[in-house]
Amino acid sequence: MSVLEVKNLEKHFDRTKVLNDISFTLEQGQALSIIGSSGSGKTTLLRCLNFLETPDGGSISVNGEVLFDAADPDTRREADVRRKRLHFGLVFQSFNLFPQYTALQNVTLAPELLAKEQPDYKARKKEIHADIEAEGREYLAAMGLTDRANHYPHQLSGGQQQRVAIARALAMHPDILCFDEPTSALDPELTGEVLRVIRSLAEQHTTMIIVTHEMGFACEVSDRVIFMDGGFIVEQGGREVITDPREERTRRFLSGV
Repeated sequence: MSVLEVKNLEKHFDRTKVLNDISFTLEQGQALSIIGSSGSGKTTLLRCLNFLETPDGGSISVNGEVLFDAADPDTRREADVRRKRLHFGLVFQSFNLFPQYTALQNVTLAPELLAKEQPDYKARKKEIHADIEAEGREYLAAMGLTDRANHYPHQLSGGQQQRVAIARALAMHPDILCFDEPTSALDPELTGEVLRVIRSLAEQHTTMIIVTHEMGFACEVSDRVIFMDGGFIVEQGGREVITDPREERTRRFLSGV
């Protein structure tokens, strides 16, 4: 069974249709790269998967559970959105760290808020917070940031901030980790350190969706590739979508990268 199944997903803003009949699946442990020019619908697709935008058609299922079905009002309740978002960890282009919190606090904030909903929270408060902090430090260590745990975002480089953002997403234990152009806000010399982290996650068979313009990197780490253009999936498959594309639109895009 696929960890993610997207069927006939559609999204429009006013009269502009930005996602058209988007359908694909993703298996556990696979890395999927989504490529395409600006305005092709890549970011909107990620935002729909994370329920930052509400699709206008189609369905989204994770591990066999239907999270959204445009034809079923019971799956469109606003009250359920936060729970649905827990299935997806999203790493934004621009880090989105809280400037008033340290790196460690940025990583542990959401788990601490969720912990307060546990029935035994009051009785085990100190133990729960200690466990969350210990895990947060482990994620920062995995990102090579052990000595930056108590630094604030303004004390970190762009690459370090993005690695904190990745640790923050991982701390929520999502089914699928999503990256939206994770290196686009970085200087070239900092891009490599973030790509190395994502490459390591791919080697650990972390289930990921990566919107990227780094074609060589996408070809290296991806189990599957989707090329989008004008809100449509033009071509999808394995790495051959990049190395030996079938569609003329894909070839034209790659020749201009």
